[in-house]
Amino acid sequence: MKIVFDKVGSTAKPFELCSEGVTLTGSLQKSGYHQVALDAKMNGSFELACDRCGKSYIYDMKDSTLKLKLSDLVSEDKDDLDIIEFLDGEIDLSYILESEITSIKSSYHYCDKCDNSEEEFEIEF
Repeated sequence: MKIVFDKVGSTAKPFELCSEGVTLTGSLQKSGYHQVALDAKMNGSFELACDRCGKSYIYDMKDSTLKLKLSDLVSEDKDDLDIIEFLDGEIDLSYILESEITSIKSSYHYCDKCDNSEEEFEIEF
């Protein structure tokens, strides 16, 4: 879902988008001349593999908050990592949702059995 950057006004514009079993619901609102604030929540579930035992399990995401600044210019602020630049003039909400899902999938996750285990885990080959 793409939204033209200039079409977002000072009144919050609601949106809802679904991908890979996760729903992103929120609003876009102009927060400066070349900035838009995204305020949203992610809900849903998807399959992950435990990084300890390798078994698949369902990761349930409930009301995960997402607050980002979107810009149509190159950002000069190197300290703020919550800025996404859309230099073509269109805000791609699908890209934002898919990159958040990929970010979650790429970090370490343990299933309930391994998360609560105090036992040492070592496999010899």
